[in-house]
Amino acid sequence: MNIIKTAMALCLILVAATHVKAQGLVNKNRRAAEVRAEFLHAWNGYKKYAWGHDDLKPLSKSYHDWYAEPLLMTPVDALDTMILMGLKDEARTTREYIATHLSFDKDIEVQNFEITIRLLGGLLSNYELTGDKRLLNLAEDLGNRLLPVFDSPTGLPYRYVNLKTGKVRGNVTNPAEAGTLLIEFGTLARLTHRQIFYDKAKRALAEIYNRRSPIGLVGTWINVETGQWTDTDSHISGAIDSYYEYLLKSAILFGDQDCRRMWSESIAAIEYYLREDKIKSKYRTDKLSGREILGGTPELWYGHAEMNTGVRTETTYGALDAFFPAVLAMSGDLARASMLQESSYQMWMKEGIEPEEFDYQTMTIKSPGYPLRPEIVESTYYLYHYTKDLKYLRMGETMWRAFVKYCRTDEGYAALKSVITKEKSDSMQSFLFAETFKYFYLLFASPRTLNFDSVIFNTEAHLIRRISSRQSR
Repeated sequence: MNIIKTAMALCLILVAATHVKAQGLVNKNRRAAEVRAEFLHAWNGYKKYAWGHDDLKPLSKSYHDWYAEPLLMTPVDALDTMILMGLKDEARTTREYIATHLSFDKDIEVQNFEITIRLLGGLLSNYELTGDKRLLNLAEDLGNRLLPVFDSPTGLPYRYVNLKTGKVRGNVTNPAEAGTLLIEFGTLARLTHRQIFYDKAKRALAEIYNRRSPIGLVGTWINVETGQWTDTDSHISGAIDSYYEYLLKSAILFGDQDCRRMWSESIAAIEYYLREDKIKSKYRTDKLSGREILGGTPELWYGHAEMNTGVRTETTYGALDAFFPAVLAMSGDLARASMLQESSYQMWMKEGIEPEEFDYQTMTIKSPGYPLRPEIVESTYYLYHYTKDLKYLRMGETMWRAFVKYCRTDEGYAALKSVITKEKSDSMQSFLFAETFKYFYLLFASPRTLNFDSVIFNTEAHLIRRISSRQSR
């Protein structure tokens, strides 16, 4: 009997070992619990030193407000992540505080884009998750106060608006700020039955598209009153990035066939003019001769080009560009998504955590800061969802460990001034809660935590429910 018991025990050990190997040595439950605990660590730091304000300053243990009066950026951004993590008590008290203390009746000038993706998106997401009508009322009030930005000769939005007076300014904008509004305003239109919100935001998106160059590219800066480009540099990085994201996501979320067409034509131009295939040279030892042979593996990057000629202007790629594998995966192009994710990961591994900007030709860092960005984690989550390839869990675990190692502080998480020196900066923006922690958590958590195919994430990672195809436009 002892022999039989021993044999059975060995079998169980072998089965367990095989299971661990199959999981790629990533303990998902443990990692998810760690992310949840670190979310609470940062959240408790915010509550202790910055409650009622926009952001925590984690090194000085003080607070930062975006404007003369706070708009509760961190609570609004953090709430839907709390709900996903099952932090019921924190979510309940935070929701109550937002509903009773947040007001937009303030004589302050705000940046339309940031307020839309963080506050409008956050309020809509949290309304759909909780059914608390007070959040929808706040969202509609905010939407009304933001509408004056669209009153330009072209329909492209001004960058800034006073929430009380409706006065606007900022007549030079970029595709990201003009074109990253439809998910939020379109959802507000659906929930309030006020078509004006959809129409204004969709026109802004279309007006950027309509001003693309003859070869199909958009520039970086455009005048909203004349419709003329003031900077013709084209890329997928900051100032343009989420414009492309919203073309595809709006097509999926709303069934909008105009957006589908605009995405299809835009991605064709991106692939032709911005894509850059590179061979990574590597020596290997020939098994028969023992000689060193130079070989190489293909790499995929996306650079900069002049929008009218397509001529390459820069070979830079950065933390913000790392959103693109997720978008490619969502479009069904898993091959390119996987290749580009490997490139993003190379950028991360150069110094153990990603820089803001990287030259992929020289493999050198151009801008060394790390402001706790989520985009590479987002793409890791998307690729794991679509492929179930365990390498993305291992990739995510490596990034998670580095993130905690280099960015954790006594009372929260801090941005890095330099990924080379690892010197910290006194900044912890609200997107840490809305995006970075959320995507790390969803990567490791049970798939039952969220039905991925029932939602679309806005560019701040706020969850918006998909509508049925019968409601498509």
